[in-house]
Amino acid sequence: MLAVAGQSGAPDVAKEVASIVRVDNPSVDVRMARVGTSPDDPAGLPAVLASAATMRPTDGPAAIVVPLLALPYPAVTDAIRYGVTQSNVNAYIAEPFNVSLTFAEALHIRLADAHLARADRVRMFSIPTAADGIIVATVGGTQSASAAIPTSVLLAARLALPVFAAALDGSPSIREAAAQLRHMGVGRIAIAPCIIGPEARPGDLEVACASIGADSAAPLGAHDSVAKLMTLAYGLALDELEASADG
Repeated sequence: MLAVAGQSGAPDVAKEVASIVRVDNPSVDVRMARVGTSPDDPAGLPAVLASAATMRPTDGPAAIVVPLLALPYPAVTDAIRYGVTQSNVNAYIAEPFNVSLTFAEALHIRLADAHLARADRVRMFSIPTAADGIIVATVGGTQSASAAIPTSVLLAARLALPVFAAALDGSPSIREAAAQLRHMGVGRIAIAPCIIGPEARPGDLEVACASIGADSAAPLGAHDSVAKLMTLAYGLALDELEASADG
């Protein structure tokens, strides 16, 4: 089950990710559920969990809930826990699975798509074009920005440019990261959003770009890497449940 935070862009992105996960895992019952909606929302987490429980009568968890998040976002995780509690269903919540190398490659592609970096066809190694400094933007405050640091380091190596991680909703802020880049002599900054999309508040990315005069690549969206990470998170949770049962 994919737990989707937010409303803006959520249906399309979540459906695309879910479709990819279903194709790659045909034996898994993949459902989508909105987080933080009203208790009577038929597409909300409590209702979807209740429906899943009727289809899986078992003593173990009726579902594994996978947050549709690229990086840790405590507020969303807390909302998922609350939704599971409200449902009265035995469900296991997976942790976001962060593979920094995969994120760095996906961000590189999104930057290239926006003509903010050029990807060599043979090595996928970039030649700087429109930007000479990058901010990897996250949501989820300090925790998400910290979790994005390894990705930033790997992206910097791929692009041969300075790269800093910053949060759209916390510290270090986009403005602070931009100030660091300006101090290093960077003239043109681009933002690479390390977000799937629905978890960010509408307009936050646009406001951040305007505040520092930067262009932005598109969020990760339904990139294949996102579906891969959701599958890995599910698999890790399944392994943990099996190990717990054996123990």
